[in-house]
This record gives sequence, structure tokens and C-alpha cells, in this order.
Amino acid sequence: MPEFDYKNELAKVPHEPGVYRYFDASGEVIYVGKAKDLKNRVTSYFTNSRQHDRKTLRLVSQIRKIEFTIVHTEFDALLLENQLIKRYQPKFNILLRDDKTYPFVCVTNEHFPRVITTRRVDRKLGTFYGPFANLKPMYTVLDMFSQLFTIRTCNYNLAPENIKANKYKVCLEYHIGNCKGPCEGKQEEGDYNKDIEQVHHILKGNLKPAQDYFKARMVESASELAFEQAQKYKEKMEVLQRFQSKSTVVNPKIADADVFSIASDETAAYVNFMKVVNGTIVQAHTVEVKKKLDETDPDILAMLIIEFREQYGSQSKEIITNIPLDVDLQAEVTIPQIGDKKKLLDMSLKNVLYFRRERQDRAAAEATANASKKDRVLIRLKQDLQLKTLPVRIECFDNSNIQGTNPVSAMVCFIGGKPANKEYRHFSIKTVVGPNDFASMYEVVTRRYTRVLEEQTGLPDLIVIDGGKGQLSSACDALKALDLYGKVPIIGIAKRLEEIYFPEDNLPLYIDKKSESLKLIQRIRDEAHRFAITYHRDKRSRNSLISELENVDGIGKKTAAKLLKHFKGVSKIREASLDEVAEVVGKDRAQKLKQYFDTIEQ
Repeated sequence: MPEFDYKNELAKVPHEPGVYRYFDASGEVIYVGKAKDLKNRVTSYFTNSRQHDRKTLRLVSQIRKIEFTIVHTEFDALLLENQLIKRYQPKFNILLRDDKTYPFVCVTNEHFPRVITTRRVDRKLGTFYGPFANLKPMYTVLDMFSQLFTIRTCNYNLAPENIKANKYKVCLEYHIGNCKGPCEGKQEEGDYNKDIEQVHHILKGNLKPAQDYFKARMVESASELAFEQAQKYKEKMEVLQRFQSKSTVVNPKIADADVFSIASDETAAYVNFMKVVNGTIVQAHTVEVKKKLDETDPDILAMLIIEFREQYGSQSKEIITNIPLDVDLQAEVTIPQIGDKKKLLDMSLKNVLYFRRERQDRAAAEATANASKKDRVLIRLKQDLQLKTLPVRIECFDNSNIQGTNPVSAMVCFIGGKPANKEYRHFSIKTVVGPNDFASMYEVVTRRYTRVLEEQTGLPDLIVIDGGKGQLSSACDALKALDLYGKVPIIGIAKRLEEIYFPEDNLPLYIDKKSESLKLIQRIRDEAHRFAITYHRDKRSRNSLISELENVDGIGKKTAAKLLKHFKGVSKIREASLDEVAEVVGKDRAQKLKQYFDTIEQ
């Protein structure tokens, strides 16, 4: 595909408010943005690369097409941007959707309307109120409706012709007093709709019309000497009063307002919304928004104000917030400093800060819960040994010799708490004569890290020496000679009591015997011991085989080693043909070997 000619594309972009869309090579929308001036905003992506972070640079590198839509005002741009982001879900835009689908209360659009809850919004079905981020207030309202009104719960089609045709019969709800039986024509639709009208008022957060409605009926019943009925209406008024007292009343002087507060960190923003109607908080919702690029708090908040006001059907003329917004939201935006509105904003901020802390704590808890056992062990080992960094790569050394013969050393490597077999190394001792563990340890540590420094393969995060203070001291001397002492943590583990020794510290560290970190050190130590013993046995076996082959006239150590390397054992040499052996050591030596084996077999 030809390189993207952004200069030619930029020449088409006007100095007008609008929305722009970036497409990648596959034609997918990868970013949607708004701007007061499309030309200036879009141009900034391609001309100010030094000011962009890595994520924005990655976005720009994927752009292969630009489209834009001119609108009348910045507010129109904000609305269109919101719609397009929800439609295309571009990967570089913040996610406006919640990770949950919250329920709504719906007053159905039918004869004798029902009040139902649903998570699927279809405006043709009826009038929707919500969403309810907290289910408890929703069920409290529904419970109150059951106490105040006699609303049907059946799903019959109560069209007038069906009622006249006597298609339905009253159910148990009628007999226990929860329904007045509209299905059999026992309640007029007009009378039923008066209750539904009050339901709408309450769901909008306006309790006064419902209170006036019941008060008027109470007075009317009392004037007609229907005192029992008047008492029932009085009890309904008390239900409303109790409900209102449970609601968070801010101040009756604050009519209708939408309160928004935002707090953010490097990766996410947290936004709280509170809807205030007649001085009472009737809705509250807090969300987390994952940042994708270098979004600012004002940009994120402006976008969510549009989203929440649309979701909750708010038309409040006042928006109270904690940060300035340089955008026309077709409402008065205030940042109160004192008074009741400031207290309201503080309440919103308290909610958003609590939500942020809860989310961060939950993320940390989930990370800990989802961490594999090896991660937990390494973290514990880091704490137990008081290391500065996590010991991801650990190298352990062990010596092996039996009665001073064939001294060898081995190094095993664990990465991420697991054996890294390809990194294992064994050493034949070259400079030490006799069984001298201290000198052998000095030699192999020197050889190992001399090579690491030469090849620049990277130093370990922790060195473990199988042995007590003597072996540890020798290993430290080797590190000092290489100018590595103090740059790599090193410890020794003594076998008798499993105590941990640190350089220049006479008192050992005793880790709890049940600790996972001690078990990891023991496992690494045991693996080093096993690897060293295995190599030691192989070397002894090999030396004994070489000694046996040296009994043949004309076969020395080098020739014997050459034969063993090729045939992998004396039995294989014995079974090989004369020609096969001759290819390795020549015909004359091959004949002598065959004669030797023939003599042994006889």
C-alpha cells in the first residue's frame, strides 16, 4: 500500500467546527474526535509529533484515511462524536459503555399501563426511567408503588373490545386488594390513569404532585364522611413522606441540577453523576473510563456529561462540576466555592474518590489473586531477603567430589521460579588440586561471571551458594576480583539447619520452614546438587572407561576420549565393525582394539 499522503488530506480540511474520523489500512474507524477548528486539530496530529506520547504516535502511524463532518456548533460536534463513538467503538477512543447493563423502570404505553423493569430499552414500549446503577433505590420505589397504587401486574391486552368481550377473569391480585379488576371492567381507565400520572411524577423525582393528589382525595373522602378511605389516603401520604425522608435532600432552593465530578490517574478517569430534582438526589451513578490516548479531564467529562444527560433524560439548565469546561453544553456550568452547591459538589467528589480507591484496591486484589504461585513466591522471597528487585533470575552453585577424585562444580538457573535447563552449566575444576571446596568455588564463580561480562548476557538477580560461610566468602572474593561485589545480591544456604548467610554477617537468617520462599531456595539448591552429582558420576564413569581403553596398545587418553565421544560407550565400540572403528582411529588401532575385545570375551 502506498504511503499515506497526509499533506494532501490536510489540504481538504476546513477551519470549521466538526467531527473527524481516522481510518486504518483495512478501512476500520480507529478514532473519532471533535474540534472547534477541524483544520487546526487534525493538523496537530501530524505536525507536533515531538509533543505526542507513544500511544498517539501509534495512532498516527496507522492512519490511512481521514473523513470529517462539519456542524454548526461545538455542542453539535460533541453530540455527533458521542453517537459515532458508540456506533463504531474505535479502538483508540475511551470506552463510553459501562461494563454492565443497568435496569430501567418502564411505564408501558398501552391501555391500563403497567410498571415493569427491563434492561432492554425500546422507546416504542413506553416511557423509561433510569438507568438504576444501584438496584436498592429502584426496588424501594417499586415497593412504594405497590403500597400507594393498585397497578395491574398481568400482561393481558386490556383493549376496550377485549374487556367488553369478557375475555379475561380477575385473578388473586384482585381478591387480595392489589388490583381493582380492570380486566373485567371493574375500574375505569381514566381513574386508573390518574394513579399512573402520579407514578410518572414520582419517577421524575417530583413528589409534591403525588402528595397533593392524596391530600385532595383524603379531604374529599373526609367531607363525604368516608373516614376509613380518608385514613387510607393519609397512610399513603405518610408512605410518601417516609420515602422522601430516606432520599438525600440537598436543599429545596436548588431546583433541578446535574452534578458531575471527575478524578483521574494515568490510566483511567472516574466520573460521578448526581441528578438533583426539587432539591433531592434522585439518581447517582459513578463510572470508570479507561484512557486510550492523551485525553484530558475536560474532554472526558464533557463527553460523559452528554452521555449521562442523554441516558437519564435530563434537561436541567444547570451543571455543577469541579473543573472548568471550555465547551458549550447548552446549560449553565458552575464551579461553586461556597454554600449548598459546594456541599453538593463535595458529596459528589467524595463518591468519586471513594469509587476510585475501591477500584484501585480491587484491581490490586485481583492482581494478587490472579498472580501465579511463582509470582507470589518471588515477591515473598524478595521481602524475606530484603532485596531491592524481584529475583526473577536466580543462579545457584554447588561443588561435588568423592574422596577428592574428579572434582566438578555445577550451576543451575531458575527464571521466574522455574528451572531454565538450557542455562545450566557444569565445570571441570582446572586450577585446584585435591578436595578444596573453597578454592573450587572461587574458580567456578570467577569463570562463570568472567564469561557473562565478556558476552554481556546479563547478570542474575540473585546468586545462591550451596554451603556455609566458607564457600560464600570464596564466592564473594571472586565477585570482588571481577568488581561485581555489591552489584549482585548473593547468599549462602547451609545444609544442617537450612540457615541463610549474607556476606560479612556472622548471624544467619532463619526463614520459616513452611515458607514458600525457603522451599524455593531449597529446591534450587537441591537441583544444583543433583546436577553436580550427575555430572560427577558421568565424569567418573567416563574416566573409568578411558582407563579401560588405555589398556589397549597404542590407545592413549586422547584417543580413548575420541572413541567414547563418537560411539557413546565401550559396548558400542565392541559392537562396531572394524571399518567403523578404523574411520575414527585408523586401521592399525582398530585391529588392536578388536583383538583386545576378542581376548576379553574368550
